[in-house]
Amino acid sequence: MGKTGQLKLTISTIMFTTGAALVILAVFSFFSNIEFDFGPHILQIFLGNIVITVGLSLLFKIEIRNLIQESLVNIIYIIIVLIVFRLIFGWNVPIWLLVSMAAVIYIFAMIILVNRIKKDTKEINELLQKRKEKDKKIAS
Repeated sequence: MGKTGQLKLTISTIMFTTGAALVILAVFSFFSNIEFDFGPHILQIFLGNIVITVGLSLLFKIEIRNLIQESLVNIIYIIIVLIVFRLIFGWNVPIWLLVSMAAVIYIFAMIILVNRIKKDTKEINELLQKRKEKDKKIAS
């Protein structure tokens, strides 16, 4: 994937996580009857998701051979960033909600990533098969 493709993926990841966080906060606010002023917090959440996404991309460069350990390191990093942002910006959100949001969004992102990898693998295999058939025709 080129730099442009990587940039598009990073931006879409940041937008997805920001949107998902806002939806989860809205649902929490609705069911708990707690007023939550989204206005000033949208940019803070957006900034937090930028920090998380950039940090995760740096963590992905460190090879952890065990998938469970890698996932735990990623989720712990996300939770630490969320707690630090909670302290810096004075978010009146329970820590359990931040942890739940981190886990849910991370799981959804991994599902999307796995599906994208499956799609890319299928596309590559189809291209290889076409190439193989083309080579056979040329050889005959």
